[in-house]
Amino acid sequence: MSFEEALFSIFNKYVNTVQVLALCLLSEGQRLYLHWSHKTGIVVTLAFSVTATAILSDLWSKEWKTLLLSLQVTAPFLHVAAVSLMVILAWPIALHFFRMNKRVRQVAVLGLYLSVLFTLYLVPLGMYSPCIKEAGTLGPAPKLIGHRGAPMLAPENTVMSFEKAVEAGGEGLETDVTISYDGVPFLMHDSTLRRTTNVAEVFPNRTHLDASMFTWAELQQLNAGDWFLSRDPFGTVSSLSEVDCSQAQNQSVPSLAQFLEVAARSGGLVLFDLRRPPYGHPYSQSYINITLQVVQAHINSSQVLWLPSEDRELVQAVDPQLQQTSGEKASIKELTDGHITRLNLHYSTMSQQQISKYQSENISTNLYVISQPWLYTLAWCAGAQSVTTNSIHILSNIDKPLFLMVSRSNSDYQIGTKVLQKWTFLETMRHTHTHTHTHTHTHTFIRLCKCELRVYVMILEYLSLCRDGMDVILFDVTFRKAKMDTDNTVMERKDQRSY
Repeated sequence: MSFEEALFSIFNKYVNTVQVLALCLLSEGQRLYLHWSHKTGIVVTLAFSVTATAILSDLWSKEWKTLLLSLQVTAPFLHVAAVSLMVILAWPIALHFFRMNKRVRQVAVLGLYLSVLFTLYLVPLGMYSPCIKEAGTLGPAPKLIGHRGAPMLAPENTVMSFEKAVEAGGEGLETDVTISYDGVPFLMHDSTLRRTTNVAEVFPNRTHLDASMFTWAELQQLNAGDWFLSRDPFGTVSSLSEVDCSQAQNQSVPSLAQFLEVAARSGGLVLFDLRRPPYGHPYSQSYINITLQVVQAHINSSQVLWLPSEDRELVQAVDPQLQQTSGEKASIKELTDGHITRLNLHYSTMSQQQISKYQSENISTNLYVISQPWLYTLAWCAGAQSVTTNSIHILSNIDKPLFLMVSRSNSDYQIGTKVLQKWTFLETMRHTHTHTHTHTHTHTFIRLCKCELRVYVMILEYLSLCRDGMDVILFDVTFRKAKMDTDNTVMERKDQRSY
């Protein structure tokens, strides 16, 4: 960490501490006497935060869908946390309420608190999360398909990468296929060779050419592993052994035949995208037939998820055992008419309802590229049959969803409600004795404790996950009974004191 970064970190922590202390003083009704330097620091921090938020919002414009997806995983837990926070804040707010002299401020504070509480009470009505499951309804874990092999452990689209993916527990392999100038299908994702080979050293005057404009003999002269060690795209090179680093350094551009042989030995699925050669290429019209011939010669066709959409009907007629795969959503009729058995979709289009609808028609769904455990959890809960991933060695170790809420019996919920009813009553009476000097204060505390009872019942509602109509009715009845019992007990205690 540089000196400037360390200085900014210290300044930021100091200002945050001042802000927390200021909030504590305000909560106690104290006036703030901040030094001018503190005021300046707070203003600068707020301005920096707003500016940074605006910049990140622009840079991450394509990632907002991912943020919305993350809420599907975390929303139930965030809601429980928010309700718990409101319970914790109940007593400080009540204390602050009684210290206020102006009625208007009291009404404003109490109104704001109850408004937030009521809003949290209604949030579950519009909340959706596939991670809320009835017991026994969670399906099997999605199959893992290595995206260009295992690109965190070896150079992408190399034999080493695919072997590492199989060793890590991958049940499928994904790659990209291009046709060389002399008609040999080989693996290359980019349109040029600059990023993943040393073409600039071997053919310095041809770095701008399309990868398909090189012959197979020329491609074999290139190194496809040095770039991985020097650039370290995933920050994982330091974790590799010396043997792995030496092997990665000697990787070459593999052919489709070599790739299929690795997949055939593992018995897993194969998914690849086929890029059409540019105009003027000798095989720009016959590249599909050449690729199909290589597939049929090196692997069982039933293992292949055929993704290219060009001449799909012809390919289906030539080899009906291929699993026709589409990269676009369509109606059930269109998919079945095209003999589509699997969809290959970006994870941002994830929808539990659509996945279930396709599954009911025996159409599986593969989502790409999912490399984070929480996103894998969401795909699992949504019912995806497989996912394409860069981190196959990480996801293969996940044996259950990280975020999962399972329904329980309503008896636990009712018992918990009774316990909280008694607790709330005791707290109510304690604060009633503390503030008996004001009749209005006593009734206000009772109302606050009733609101807290609502909060705790909401927490229990989450823990039991009452989702069907009967559970909702039981919840309403239980709450009404708890409320009536609390009211009756408080009134009896007041009558005893009067007597």
